[in-house]
Amino acid sequence: MELDSIALLVLFFSGLMAGFVDSIAGGGGIITLPALLAVGIPPHEALATNKLQSSFGSFTSAFNYARLGLMKPKELIVGIVFTFIGAAIGAIVVQYFKADSLVSFIIVMLVIIFIYTLLTPNLGSNTSTHKMPKNLFYIIFGLAIGFYDGFFGPGTGSFWTMALVLLLGLNLKAATAQTKLFNFTSNIVSLVVFIYSGLVIWVAGLIMGVGQIIGAFLGSSLVHKKEVKFIRIFFLAIVALTIVKLIWQNYF
Repeated sequence: MELDSIALLVLFFSGLMAGFVDSIAGGGGIITLPALLAVGIPPHEALATNKLQSSFGSFTSAFNYARLGLMKPKELIVGIVFTFIGAAIGAIVVQYFKADSLVSFIIVMLVIIFIYTLLTPNLGSNTSTHKMPKNLFYIIFGLAIGFYDGFFGPGTGSFWTMALVLLLGLNLKAATAQTKLFNFTSNIVSLVVFIYSGLVIWVAGLIMGVGQIIGAFLGSSLVHKKEVKFIRIFFLAIVALTIVKLIWQNYF
C-alpha cells in the first residue's frame, strides 16, 4: 500500500504525540490507531502496524526510565518472562476468538480504576509495603496482563500501573517505568505474530516509529522531573479518554 507525503506527515506527528502521552500514562493507541485508519489503512493492517510503531515508543520509554534510574530491568526478569509467555498465548488465542466480547468488561474495569484513583488523591504518592511476594506478583500478572495485551490491548498500561501501585506498593513514577518495560515485552510478541501473518505496513510503521522515539524520550524525561501529582492527573485523563473511545467505538 502506497501513502502520499501528507499521510506520512500525519502519521509521523501522531506517533510523536502518542509516544509522549504513552510514556507518561499509557493510552497512545487512542491517537495512533485512528490516525492509521484515517489515512486509509484497513483495520487488520492498522492494528498490526500500530504494534510496530508502539514498540519503538515503549522501548524508548523503558530504556530512558532505566537510564534515569526509575527501574532496573535485571530485577524484573521474572515479570518479563511471564509477560512474554502470556502475550504469546493471547496473540495465538485471539486468532480463534472475537476480542469484541471483552469490551464491556474492560470498560467496567477502567471505570473502577478511574473512580478509585480519583477518590484516592494520595494513591502512588509514596512507596508503601507490598501486599504479595514480588515474584508471585510478576508470574500472575505477567501471564494475565500479558495475555490480555496479546489478545486485545486497550487499557493494558492502566492495568499494569494500578496493579504495581496497589499490590507492590510502588509510587506512580516507578510503576509507570515498569509498565513501559512490560508493555514493550507484550508489544514485541504481538508484533512477531502480525509479521508472520504479513499484515504490517512497514513504511507507515517506521515513520510513526521515529515520531514515537522522539515523543517517548521527551515524555519519559518529563516524568523524571515532575511530581507524582502531575502523573496522576495525566493518568486520569488518559483512562477517561480510553473509556470514552471504547464506548463510542463499540456502542455508537
